Amino acid sequence: MDTLTTNRQTLIEAINALPDEKLIELASFVEYLQYKSTRQKEVNNHGSSFLMSIAGLGASAETDISEQDEDILKNEIDSVRGWGLKADDRA
Repeated sequence: MDTLTTNRQTLIEAINALPDEKLIELASFVEYLQYKSTRQKEVNNHGSSFLMSIAGLGASAETDISEQDEDILKNEIDSVRGWGLKADDRA
């Protein structure tokens, strides 16, 4: 007999030994486990493709934008005051 069959038989015996009032709690737990396993499959199947589609990753023809990012940040960050308008832009 394989391990899975042995485990199933052990579970069946444990369930049969439970008092009747505990069966409702067990049924709720089993439903939760079913929901959890179904939910994990859905997340694994759709999660990454959904995130990729809303982020638009991979849609750009640019291969190296790191230098552009640095130029943009140089223009937007004041070296003394940090984020915000540069001193020459203030009134």
